[in-house]
Amino acid sequence: MLLVVDVGNTNTVLGVYDGTDLIAHWRITTQRERTVDEYGILCRNLFTLANLEFTKISGIVIASVVPPLNFTLFRMSTAYFHQEPMFVLPTENVLWMPIRYDSPQDVGADRIVNAVAAFERFGGPSIVVDFGTATTFDAISAEGEYLGGVITPGINISAEALFQRAARLPRVNISHPPRVVGTTTITSMQSGLYFGYIGLVEGILKRMSEEMGELRAVIATGGLARLIGKGSPMITEIDENLTLEGLRLIYERNTQTGQ
Repeated sequence: MLLVVDVGNTNTVLGVYDGTDLIAHWRITTQRERTVDEYGILCRNLFTLANLEFTKISGIVIASVVPPLNFTLFRMSTAYFHQEPMFVLPTENVLWMPIRYDSPQDVGADRIVNAVAAFERFGGPSIVVDFGTATTFDAISAEGEYLGGVITPGINISAEALFQRAARLPRVNISHPPRVVGTTTITSMQSGLYFGYIGLVEGILKRMSEEMGELRAVIATGGLARLIGKGSPMITEIDENLTLEGLRLIYERNTQTGQ
């Protein structure tokens, strides 16, 4: 079995594959202060709750945008799973997807992982919209090249900024309000966040598609993919586990080719 780990700034998503089947996955808070043993014990507990055998893991692959955690996760992998993990690096283990960024090493590992999975499933040209701490838009060409993309503040960052910078505005949950015109402060904020963010997403997608031409797919992923993705007809696919699938593909292709 394969353990895949997507380390984001806010959440870390873990998944277990048996062959090509994702048999378990979990979303936990990313905490830079956790120790090797804390991560190891947490993984053991998650495996126990899912009735999975810890010793059956034969490989680990990690995509991380939080460099301070990389050594902790490396030590956790070797100490608790007795496996040396593969870290996804755009300049090393995804060379079969040409990266057209001016500095390929600057691309977040999760963005490349998403692009790999999107091209495998849907072909190109396509766009992946990942709703995380930041919302990223990543463009893949018809030939399977990573072209670049757009980075915007995530919707939760926008909500938190309203709460922190406006004295009379409360902290609100992100949800789909029943109507655009809110009749309370909370529903007005929810309307602005939800519909305003959909407007941002559609505006960027429209401009990207004008540059790229007719698209095969626009895929939403990330924690808020379903909530926001359902609100936009421009998003054609929703796959909250796209990153996990990309990690599996990268691991398999590298181990099969011996890279």
